[in-house]
Amino acid sequence: MTLQERSVGHLFFGLLIGSAIGALAGILFAPKSGKELRSEFKEKGSAILKDTKDIYADASMKTKEIVEEARHQAMELKKDADRHLSEARQKTKEILAHGERKQAEAGVTDR
Repeated sequence: MTLQERSVGHLFFGLLIGSAIGALAGILFAPKSGKELRSEFKEKGSAILKDTKDIYADASMKTKEIVEEARHQAMELKKDADRHLSEARQKTKEILAHGERKQAEAGVTDR
């Protein structure tokens, strides 16, 4: 996860906590009856829970996207590595074959 993504996550978390604290302070300092206060607590709690679920769903979706992209990039890197390894093996075979031909042309034999 990049620094920017973490910063956005921290921002959303801070907004969520700040909203909850602000709502709680507003409710506690408002002159209302106990019944009205409990009703408002319930409404605010439901709203906060919904917002939290929305944020969690969004974060979960983004996390899945990031993991899938990382998986895709890893597969591409593996393909590139396999291709380079194959090319290196082929080049090694060519060099060895060339060396054996030169050796044969020079009349050098193994002992």
